[in-house]
Amino acid sequence: MVPLAAALAFQWTVTVDPLTTAIGFTHVQVERRLGPRASLYASPSLRLYDGILADINGPYRGLGLEVGGRAFLRPTAPEGAWLMLRGVGARLSTTGEGPKTARWGGYTSLLAGGTFIGARGLVLSGGLGASLFQYSVAGDGVEGLGLAAHTNLGWAF
Repeated sequence: MVPLAAALAFQWTVTVDPLTTAIGFTHVQVERRLGPRASLYASPSLRLYDGILADINGPYRGLGLEVGGRAFLRPTAPEGAWLMLRGVGARLSTTGEGPKTARWGGYTSLLAGGTFIGARGLVLSGGLGASLFQYSVAGDGVEGLGLAAHTNLGWAF
């Protein structure tokens, strides 16, 4: 762990989520420390290819935005144990044969987890929780309650 004084020197993080990349979504999260116990992040949310979960694969794409906030259990944001609420909104469209269909979709998640920042700013973060999905178009995608996971790797500065 980074000493408290050093952790408080980090105001921003930029991370990628390897887990969502594996399931077909690309996120590059830019997080800003708002105070000792809070941060806010934003990221493009791009569903551009099929991933490793066959149940959510299909001929559709999603272009949108993810926004999340973290409440830290100790006054060490952006490092330490946290609770996170996030939401994604995206324009979904079919890419397969036949008539093209488009609609708005998204999901929201509540997670618990933690972020570790190494001495040189390396960020490792992870969490688990639940999501409510409304992310489908023309029968492809995901709907209903499901597992939420958060894995991130990047840099703090």
